[in-house]
Amino acid sequence: MTMKARSSSDFWAGLIYMAFGVTALVAARDYGMGSATRMGPGYFPTMLAWLLTAIGAVSALRGMRGKGEHVGGFSLRGILFIAGPIVLFATLLQGAGLLIALPLLIITSAYASAHFNWLRTLLLAAGLTVFCSLIFIKGLGIPMPLLGSWFGN
Repeated sequence: MTMKARSSSDFWAGLIYMAFGVTALVAARDYGMGSATRMGPGYFPTMLAWLLTAIGAVSALRGMRGKGEHVGGFSLRGILFIAGPIVLFATLLQGAGLLIALPLLIITSAYASAHFNWLRTLLLAAGLTVFCSLIFIKGLGIPMPLLGSWFGN
């Protein structure tokens, strides 16, 4: 039996919403709930998590309703080249600094695209690195190293 979906994007979005909702429910399970009149620290996150899970269920069911195309899979290459660079960025930020970690994030994420172009990607990486350095580090004063501890800073 094959699963058919009217809208595979609604179906997959619904599953993602439900996954985030369930994850938030698990994360907030040890917080005190309180009551509607005296909310504890877990009340609001738990209610939002239930709401997100319900919205996800409705979206997934809406995507499954009626006849449609086969529900397609997801691109493993896309997941690796989007999630991987985020982990790489987080790992490199303190040691290498923003000037190295951010361009690597941008270049490796852009490689996930079927329309990858080295020149555009390098220009984008350079521009975003300058922009983020000026806005976040100089303008907002966020304590992020331009060059990390590996370079003696």
